This record gives sequence, C-alpha cells and structure tokens, in this order.
Amino acid sequence: MSESTRLGIWSRLRRGVGWIDGSLVGLCVASVVVVVLGGLVQVSFGTYTMSLTQAWRAVLNPAVLFNVDAWSAFLFGTELPEMGRESLIVWNIRLPRVLVAILVGANLSVSGAIFQAVTRNELASPYILGVSSGAGLAILLTLVVFSGLAPFLPLIAAGGGALAFLLVYTIAWKGGTSPVRLVLAGVIVSTLFQSMQTAMFFFADDLAIVQSAIAWTTGSLTGVDWEQVRLALPSTAVALSLSVVAARQLNVLLLGEQTAQSLGMSVERTRFLLSGVAILAASAAIAVAGIVGFVGLIVPHLVRNLVGSDYKRLMVGCVFAGPALMVVADVGARLALDPVQLPVGVVTGLVGGPYFLYLMRRQQNLGDI
Repeated sequence: MSESTRLGIWSRLRRGVGWIDGSLVGLCVASVVVVVLGGLVQVSFGTYTMSLTQAWRAVLNPAVLFNVDAWSAFLFGTELPEMGRESLIVWNIRLPRVLVAILVGANLSVSGAIFQAVTRNELASPYILGVSSGAGLAILLTLVVFSGLAPFLPLIAAGGGALAFLLVYTIAWKGGTSPVRLVLAGVIVSTLFQSMQTAMFFFADDLAIVQSAIAWTTGSLTGVDWEQVRLALPSTAVALSLSVVAARQLNVLLLGEQTAQSLGMSVERTRFLLSGVAILAASAAIAVAGIVGFVGLIVPHLVRNLVGSDYKRLMVGCVFAGPALMVVADVGARLALDPVQLPVGVVTGLVGGPYFLYLMRRQQNLGDI
C-alpha cells in the first residue's frame, strides 16, 4: 500500500470520527458508571437482601453469563435452566427492571431530542407534545377493552402517539407552525387525552385492571420482567439506529426551513419521517413503562449543554445519559419510601416540573433553538 493511499485512509477515518470529542467520551463513561452502580443497588435490595459483592458475583456468574439456554429463555421466552438462588433472583427478577429502565431512558431521550429538532423548540418532548398521552390512551384502551391485543402494544402505542402528534400539528398549523403554538397545542391535546384516560377507568370492572391502568398513567417499572425487555427491544433497536443515522438531517432542520430547502431537503417530508422515528421510540418506552414524564425534555437539554448542538454528538449522548437518569430515578422510586415503591414517573415529574419552569424562565425567546 502506497504512502498516499495510507494517508487517504487515515484522513477519511479522522473525518469519520472527528465529531467524537472529550466531552462526549466523558459523558458516556460517566453515564455507564452511573448505570452500573445504580443497577448494582437495584439488584441488591428486595425481599431477599444481598450485599453489593453478592449481587456483583450473581450478575457476573459465568454459569449464567455464558449459558446459551439461559439467554434463550431471557430473550425468546423458552424454558429457564436451573441456576443458583441468588443468580435466579438477580437475573430473572431484578436485572430485567434495570434493563427496561435503560431501554426506556434511551428511547425517551432520543425521542425528545428529535422532537426538539423537528419543531425547532427546546421545550418539545413526547410528554409536552401529547405523544405520551396519545400512546398511553391507546395502551389503556387495549388493556381494558381489547386485552387479546397485548402482544402488539408497541405498535398500538405508536398508532396512538402518531394520532396525537397529528392533532397537535393540525391545531398548531396556521400557514406554518411556531414553537409557542406547538407547545400550547400539545398541552391541549395532552389534557384531552388524559381526560379520556381517566374516563377509561369507569369501563373497567376488574380491580386488577384498574390498578394496572393507574400504573400505566403514572409510569412505573414495578413488576417488569424479561417479557417487557423482549417487547421493547426490537422497536428500540430500530428507533435508536434510525435516530443516529438521521443526525445529519436533524442538523439541517435546525438551520431553518429556507436554508434546508436551499440545500435540497424536502422539509415537510423529512420532518414527518423523523417524527415517526421519535413516535416509535417514545411508544416503545410507554408500552413497557407507562407515561414517564419529562425525561425527553431534561436529558436532551442537559446533553446539549455538555456536548453542544451537533446532533451526531447529541444523539449518542442521549443514548447514554437517558438510561443513567432513568436508573437513578428508579433507584429513588424504589428506595425513597422503602418498603413502599413509588412510580418512577412521580420521581421524574418532581425533577422535571421545576426544570421545565427553569427553562421557561431562562429563555427570552420561549422555546426557540
């Protein structure tokens, strides 16, 4: 290989990873550390209490970690092989809760980041734009009326979220949209759908269904298992992959409609396709954890302050920081009033509400990016 060829390959490699900087690497490493430590705390506490050392040994037990039959049971629902008591408790009962928190955090964060670019509105999120309420209503309708469709919850949630977002966009449209109109339309649609969710309780005769419905509306990870991991994993893989690939288009959208059109982009088509990715990501989270508010608002904003507005860095940062926030929030929800477990949506709401107010007070031009 000639010297010029080697230099050309090296130059292309540098351009390919040139967007990775120290702040992004530091954020990703810190997030992984938070997830690992929070996960260890989660798997250590419960009716059967174990030390952090015991929990760590159970998580890294080679008899489970490298057992093909065990992974087949976890990921495909086949029969679970025999394993020790601590490994069984950690892997089959407690660890899925951590994994679901990771998936939910990544999905909601990425969804919020996409919506903020699509609407050019720093206050946008699945929760604020009514997508969460629409997906939640679809899920409640399935649980209460069409329980036989439960295996299709992610698709059903995506349909409800898409309908809600279309309503928001229609209400906000007046020869175009603006950040303020989108937020106000989102509040209107969210309130409407939340009222319909409350009305659904009156059609449920079974107390267990009512309790399950309440858990969905508040956002909870209590009682999740590998079934929820299997339910959310495919949609999560598709949504996160598409969101990272679409970083360039998101950067162009932030330049404004006229600039994007001058660069050859079909703005409305791109906007709706990217909104579909955001709805899929949010719906995958809502299908397994219910309506968890403000994660899609907080995480993209924090990551943007740390790594900048380039969506290549922002998307990767959200994929790592979102799980860290969700795992920490779930630890707080589980241990704050032990033995009573709070819904994780209550914790994120207590953090996100004041943060949303801070954003509104801080910005002179409300919502503009």
